[in-house]
Amino acid sequence: MALAVVAVLLLVALAWPVGLLVWANGKLQRTTALSGGADTAGTTYLLTGSDARGEEGGIAEDGTEGQRTDTILLLHVPRSGPTALISLPRDTYVEVPGHGGAKLNSAFAWGGAPLLVQTVEGLTGLTVDHYAEIGMGGVAHVVDAVGGVNLCYDGAVDDKDSGMVWQPGCHDVDGTQALAFARMRKADPQGDVGRALRQRQLIGAVVAKVDPKALALRPVAQVALVDAGTGALTFDEDTGVLDVARLAVAFRNANGPGGITGTPPIVDMNYRPGNIGAAVLLDEAATPPFFAAVRDGTLPPGQVGGVPGG
Repeated sequence: MALAVVAVLLLVALAWPVGLLVWANGKLQRTTALSGGADTAGTTYLLTGSDARGEEGGIAEDGTEGQRTDTILLLHVPRSGPTALISLPRDTYVEVPGHGGAKLNSAFAWGGAPLLVQTVEGLTGLTVDHYAEIGMGGVAHVVDAVGGVNLCYDGAVDDKDSGMVWQPGCHDVDGTQALAFARMRKADPQGDVGRALRQRQLIGAVVAKVDPKALALRPVAQVALVDAGTGALTFDEDTGVLDVARLAVAFRNANGPGGITGTPPIVDMNYRPGNIGAAVLLDEAATPPFFAAVRDGTLPPGQVGGVPGG
């Protein structure tokens, strides 16, 4: 009888993670995103934050139609060399296929994930292998699912647009506070670049809280986290749950001491080509070799780019 009980317990212990994987894979939300372009070396992920108005837990209706993306991150794992997480400012001036020169986030507004992917591929020369989009409302749910996170910012902030109220230093925050932390831009002297730094910090803090060994002993917490994550995230048509796990590992590596984080080479944060307001202008000569080095894994670990003169 004792052997039978042990056998049943062992079966449950083995079946639980397998069943959780199957369940999680079935819950993944997917969308058409990939271009089908020829593969480039390594694995490239495009991560975006979508702020569809009226989304539950996200931004209230304000008359803006359609979706915008305030977060655009390129995560690349080369065949050898450091993993890189590159923030592409939403206002980066680019060529959008079929539309000409425009801000990068206009591609998402005009053509959703497929046009954004094509535009990023044209800018970077890297074929996107996997696409992930997180709804702004989902940020709060994921942070609450991991029990909150600790975030740091050196400035005092009382920003009505984002709802961020902050005293200098590091603080434990819940999902609502984390969402405001990720959205704040106007009160940041570095604008979109500063916001991108905080967004990377937030995602890194969430990833750091997800300890597989600890979660293995807490099935209820596993289910809550998977439920929040799959509800908040939308992936490309080819992504499976194991790809999601690889993405999380890559993100952790990029933010570690051996990884690369930052922006492409920026020459002007207030470029005004006409009819689109202020845009971010990348260095035309330095940008192609920069992304080639990201692709090939030849950049040294550390910070790259940033605000000119900052």
